[in-house]
Amino acid sequence: MTVIVRDFRPSDARAWTRVRRAAVPYLVSTPEQVTHDLAHAHPDRHYRLLVAERDGEIIGTAQAGIAHESTEPGQGSCTPHVLPGHTGRGAGSLLLSTAEEHLAQAGASVVHAWVLDTPRSLEFARGRGYRPGRSAHFQHLDLAGASLPPLQEAPAGVELRSGADFADDPRPLFEADAEVTLDEPTDVPTELDDYEDWLTNTWRHPAFDAALTTVVLVDGRVAAFSAAGTDGSRTYSSNMTGTLRAFRGRGLAKLAKNDSLHRARAAGYTDAYTANDTGNGPMLAINKAFGYTVCATEVRHARTLG
Repeated sequence: MTVIVRDFRPSDARAWTRVRRAAVPYLVSTPEQVTHDLAHAHPDRHYRLLVAERDGEIIGTAQAGIAHESTEPGQGSCTPHVLPGHTGRGAGSLLLSTAEEHLAQAGASVVHAWVLDTPRSLEFARGRGYRPGRSAHFQHLDLAGASLPPLQEAPAGVELRSGADFADDPRPLFEADAEVTLDEPTDVPTELDDYEDWLTNTWRHPAFDAALTTVVLVDGRVAAFSAAGTDGSRTYSSNMTGTLRAFRGRGLAKLAKNDSLHRARAAGYTDAYTANDTGNGPMLAINKAFGYTVCATEVRHARTLG
């Protein structure tokens, strides 16, 4: 009956995915994804995966690491998830304390954690010294039944391409991702400057779908994109949709996302998910126009170590 916490083993991948899908069904989770993330994590990330086990069953998970791409040093993160029906038995607390110890040894001065906006989850965080920060809405779209806006004809000088068209040279997409990420509203500012790491952990990531990713070119230059992630069966996720600064205000992000959603539906995906900072009014308005509805809200919390 005792709960133990130990390091993840590759043989845990399916059980890990089961917990994550049950606790946070609006995130794409696959066994291939979790093993890839661990095997290819940047050394400066000090990435560690933990599982909580009770009577031989994995009932909880946590991933801990340093935000090595942050413009602010010492930023760590950890979010424990516990299988519904097994909460309140100490698994979450033990996962969190083990992760905090690891992050402190790795040089973290602050630990960030995403917390569901529910009374029980908020109380859990508050009782362990975490203070709330920015929040984000998860949104769901019934892709099979949605009435998507019709595909638009691209204006003069504008071209829609698939991410797969950049297979020989994805660097323009890396540069676009880096600019958009730098402007993303967040408590932990991030600067993407390692192309090889991006190739490994974004472009070649098992959950990334280049064929369903849409890239908008204006006069031959990457101007906007909507990056797609999938579980390979029914769930599609908008990993990032954005427009480069010089091209904003022209509706290009909406054009890209609409095209990507149509691609996903044609490929047989039935459920679409996305997430946005609650202060990101323009993107929330775009998603609402597509028919997305809020299915959950998370609040980013932080605790200073030491």
